[in-house]
Amino acid sequence: MIEHDGTIDEFLSRHADEVEEAVRKAAAQEIMPRWRRLAAHEIDQKTGPHDLVTDADREAERYLTEALGALLPGSVVVGEEAVHADPATYDAVRGEAPVWIVDPVDGTRQFVHGDTGFCTLVALAHRGTLLASWTYAPARDQCATAVRGRGALLDGERLFAGVPEPGRDLRIATSHPDFTTDEEKRVLRALDVPGVAPRPCGSAGLEYLAVARGELDGTVFGWEAAWDHAAGLLLVEEAGGTQLTVTGEPFRTAGGNALPFTAARDAATARRITALLSGKAA
Repeated sequence: MIEHDGTIDEFLSRHADEVEEAVRKAAAQEIMPRWRRLAAHEIDQKTGPHDLVTDADREAERYLTEALGALLPGSVVVGEEAVHADPATYDAVRGEAPVWIVDPVDGTRQFVHGDTGFCTLVALAHRGTLLASWTYAPARDQCATAVRGRGALLDGERLFAGVPEPGRDLRIATSHPDFTTDEEKRVLRALDVPGVAPRPCGSAGLEYLAVARGELDGTVFGWEAAWDHAAGLLLVEEAGGTQLTVTGEPFRTAGGNALPFTAARDAATARRITALLSGKAA
């Protein structure tokens, strides 16, 4: 069992490349051979017609669960599909063991439709702190990585979120209408003001990457599932960005957050977005 974060830091120094290799292999073996080749029997619904799961999701998560657990003995894996099968599995996010948080195919709907806008997300956390993340978009051949305190990279090049261009509308990706309640839609309408240009999100992981690259000014999401957010939040933070809940507190991966929350290129943008969402904007 890993006993302290110093040991995990040493693990990351020695084995971060092996984690990336595992992520790439999972995509090469289980995801990309099925992309644009899915048969009807390989696609299922979970909670409804917009919430899809495929054999690629299941098999890639199975591959990563085995590979990541072997790389870091004593760690546990919390994957989206495992939690769907057994919700109690999610409790490990709040446990004492190092935890791998895995979304095997983030943007399954895009994947099913043959679009390139999907990715595999992996984050390593310990006692509520995000330590490292991997965001791999195999159809675009892009891999972004972040290690706490060491910055963020995209294909080996340093990422800087920067700040929004003065005088330009803020570009914000928000929770997609297909996955929001009427009340959540009402809250999001607070962003429909001059100077803000909201749009529905695609893959959450790729939206976070866009913020880290300075191509998107912020995100606003109204759900907490760790596999959708953990990797991207660390990526944004290590690129110089920030994140904030609607009550002004940091987002906690373990849950219990006031929603919605934002990840933004800089603190001023995050404060502006949360002020609008909470009705406190001047």
